[in-house]
Formats: sequence, C-alpha cells, structure tokens
Amino acid sequence: MSRPAAKKELGQHFLVDENLLGVIGRLAELAPDDVVLEVGPGLGVLTRYLADRVAFVHSVEIDRRLGGHLDGIPRTEVHWGDALALDIGTLEPPPRKLVSNLPYNIATPLVAESLAIEQLDHWCVMVQREVADRFFAHPSTKAYGAVSVLVQLAAERTGLHPVSREVFRPRPNVDSALVAFRRTGSGAPPRVKRVVAAAFAHRRKTLANSLALTGVASRERAVEALAAIGQGATVRAEALEPAAFVALADALAGGAQP
Repeated sequence: MSRPAAKKELGQHFLVDENLLGVIGRLAELAPDDVVLEVGPGLGVLTRYLADRVAFVHSVEIDRRLGGHLDGIPRTEVHWGDALALDIGTLEPPPRKLVSNLPYNIATPLVAESLAIEQLDHWCVMVQREVADRFFAHPSTKAYGAVSVLVQLAAERTGLHPVSREVFRPRPNVDSALVAFRRTGSGAPPRVKRVVAAAFAHRRKTLANSLALTGVASRERAVEALAAIGQGATVRAEALEPAAFVALADALAGGAQP
C-alpha cells in the first residue's frame, strides 16, 4: 500500500522502523490486559504492535487518508478526529496507558491535558527531545517551565531513550526521544494550573509581576502569598519547585481548596 505524503501542518512524521517497537514495549511495560490509547497512529506500525500484545487499543487519528493503513487491525477502534477535542474519559473500555508517537504540534498540550484523566496511570510517548527534557527539567534551568511543573505534580519519569531521526519518514529536522512516566499523584487542580500558567507567562518578569500582568492577583497580594510560603518578592517562576506552586495557589486563595 502506498504511503501518503506527511502533512507538515499536522506535525506528521511516520514511524517506519520496527526495530524501535521493542523499546517502546519495554518502556510502556505492556501487559496482556492493558487498554491503550494511541494518538497519531500514522501508518499503523505501532498500532499493530500494540494490538498484538494488549487487550484493546483506542487509536485517534485526524487524517482520514490513512484509513487503508488502519482498517481491520484486531482489538482496535479508530477514533477519527482531533485528539485534543476527544473526551478521553468517555472511552470504553477505559484506557490506562498512553503509548504514542505523538504529532509534534500537539505533543505538549496533549500530555498536559491527559494528566487530568486519572484512569491514565502510565505514559510512553515519542516527542521532540527538547520536549522530553522539558517534562522533567529541574528548577532554575532553561528547560523548566509550566509543563515541567504540571507533569512533575502528577508523575515520575521511568525511562528516557533517544531516538534516531532515521526511524521516521519524512526525516525530521530535530532530535526525538521516547519518554516514559507513571502517575504518582492526581496532578494540578484548576486553581493550581491557573497560577502555574500565569507564573510562566512572562518569564523575564518576577513571579509577582507575572501574576499581576495576567490578572491572577495584584502584585501586593502576590508578594504577600510568596512571603507566606517563604519566598521573596523578586523570585522568578523558574526558581520554585513544583510543590511550591501548590502552596502558592493555596496562599493566594487564603487556604481555600479547589
């Protein structure tokens, strides 16, 4: 079957080298009773590998040109549409793992949103190397940002595997990596997400000024809340550990819960 040309606007880079599948299976800790969510199946190389090893695969694809590559795979349901618009919580049987070669243009928001789906407890995703590094970056580093905080409040990394550009067609211009992580907590509630997003919205500003510029709190209130958690008025967002953002959100809300 002919391979359709990848669409740049969809962030498509099709996985074509099956030698990588064993690494994915190991990092994903696949088990026969697993129900897996796959986003961006492309030509179905990973889909078929998963379907041979787990109980069920939910595969989400927006590009209907790929139907011929995805039709008829056992124990697999293809959901046609935008993965960011899909209500993952309504899928039956409910998926427990997200295992995907994620399209570059939705990788970060999709992972961030999936953290709120508490039935998901394990991720093994192929993303740009810089994105993989960002997920578990340490505070006070250039890579550390809002997604680092959100991921680390919900999960711990269990594996990282650099991936050659040669396993994709077309060959991307950036390095990729497989990153695996498992749930350790429920993640950030909406009030914490709001504070995190506002804190990093103006990275060159102090955290208090960034919160004020985004309308989350006045600068005076932000300085008071920072003092309450032992932080100075001039601290920047990248200096705070993930747990400190939960404490900051509590302080800004006067200790109120979500």
